[in-house]
Amino acid sequence: MTVSKMTWRPQYRSSKFRHVFGKAASKESCYDGVPITRSVQDNNFCAVNPRFLAVITECAGGGAFLVLSIHHTGKVDPHHPRVSGHRGNVLDIKWNPFNDYCIASCSEDTTVKVWEIPPHGVLKNLTVPWKELQGHSRRVGLIEWHPTANNILLSTAYDYQIMIWNLDCHEQVIKNPVRTISLHTDVVLSMSFNTDGSLLATTCKDRKVRLIDPHSGNMLQEGNCKTHKASKVLILGNMKMLLTTGTSRWNHRQISLWDQDDLSAPLLQENLDGSSGVLFPFYDPDTHMLYIAGKGDGNMRYYEISSEKPYIHYLTDYRSSLPQKGMGVMPKRGLDVSSCEVFRFYKLVTIKSLIEPLSMIVPRRSESYQEDIYPMTASNKPALTAEEWLSGINKGPVLMSLKPGSREAEPYPELNKGMGNSLDSCRSQSKPGALQLAYIQDQLGTKDGNDRVQAGDDSGRTPVSNGEDLGLCSPPRTENELRLKFHKQQEEIRRLRELLQQRDVRVKQLELEIKNIKNSQSQTSLTDLP
Repeated sequence: MTVSKMTWRPQYRSSKFRHVFGKAASKESCYDGVPITRSVQDNNFCAVNPRFLAVITECAGGGAFLVLSIHHTGKVDPHHPRVSGHRGNVLDIKWNPFNDYCIASCSEDTTVKVWEIPPHGVLKNLTVPWKELQGHSRRVGLIEWHPTANNILLSTAYDYQIMIWNLDCHEQVIKNPVRTISLHTDVVLSMSFNTDGSLLATTCKDRKVRLIDPHSGNMLQEGNCKTHKASKVLILGNMKMLLTTGTSRWNHRQISLWDQDDLSAPLLQENLDGSSGVLFPFYDPDTHMLYIAGKGDGNMRYYEISSEKPYIHYLTDYRSSLPQKGMGVMPKRGLDVSSCEVFRFYKLVTIKSLIEPLSMIVPRRSESYQEDIYPMTASNKPALTAEEWLSGINKGPVLMSLKPGSREAEPYPELNKGMGNSLDSCRSQSKPGALQLAYIQDQLGTKDGNDRVQAGDDSGRTPVSNGEDLGLCSPPRTENELRLKFHKQQEEIRRLRELLQQRDVRVKQLELEIKNIKNSQSQTSLTDLP
């Protein structure tokens, strides 16, 4: 009889993200005094992009949300202007991935509204939307932008329908969606696109997971696991797998992994704990990291996903005594690559009226750019127009590098034609003699959609300082705001000096090239003489 030897050596798996840790922002870098909504809807109530932070707030007599500059940290004015055009509570908000000044909101008043945010921020209450979508018969609970097609928006309501809207039209009020998906028998709890937007996964209150072709509205796969009641779903990039979070038969919170081509049974199920809050999953397709945050929890678990068994590898968890009501996620193009930041959350803490940024950082000693943890990522440039996608075309996202100084696909997206007219009045131009940031950037050939110089009209304009209109900026009220303004001004001065230095270097290069061309021409002319 042969006896197999047992080994006590644990199996080691190499990973660049084994020691990722969460770093909460300091008190000065948080947003304090925000009246976060007390809605019981299982949404994130927060949306972030590199310019603005939006959060749904508690208010009486309708629904509203707050839009703050991403740098507007510290104490928030309780009378700060809001976006308040809904007649019912706002349930979900999402920024347009291709336009940092466009945000969509849905409400209990059965409508979806799309808003244009001025480049300098919301300085007075916004009540008139750019577009209003009317088609649902009951309150609208979820909205989702298409990941690669411009101006395609999905909404789902308590009428069990998913509607697809095309915003590339002249009507201000749109009453007819381009497509209505009526496959669900109960309320849709979550929606998720794959990378190129050719597949849509949904979870429903009837416990079923569905995979849908958004072009035709046909159902491709349907999964119904009696031991798992799914609440949230994510398509894991291009790995052909789905992840759902929910509860087991014994009301334990659990995560399940599914094969995209076969939803008859999950590939893997893992029980987490016995708490009752909904689990919010967040996935980073660039690093293959999965973050699980529970509603009402203070901790957050994170994992690494692989295409081979056991598929999900637990890394560690972040612990905090402050419970979260929802989480906003910064797009990858807004991260601080100099500190090796690979993900950033904005954590809503209702009990303290606080929004706390939370950075996930890979510990590295070198301060140089780490290419191995920052692969090419999705940019803010659409790969398709709305008409192209509606005709049946699918394309992957336009990629960009996060390396400082590299050329982005579109650093600041052009506002679409329907929004450009109303925003032109908000753009400012300096008086003669005033040094305007936009003028210098235009001279240097940089593209900035916010401060585009409009020639031929110098009257009635106010100078621009630090990228903001002085006639519209409110003076700093506290020492913290004054210090923040000072630091921003110093940063702008430093950046302007760098731009001028780059321009001087470019001028010298051009002078040398001209001199070389003249010398070569003179030499050829001498050799041609008889």
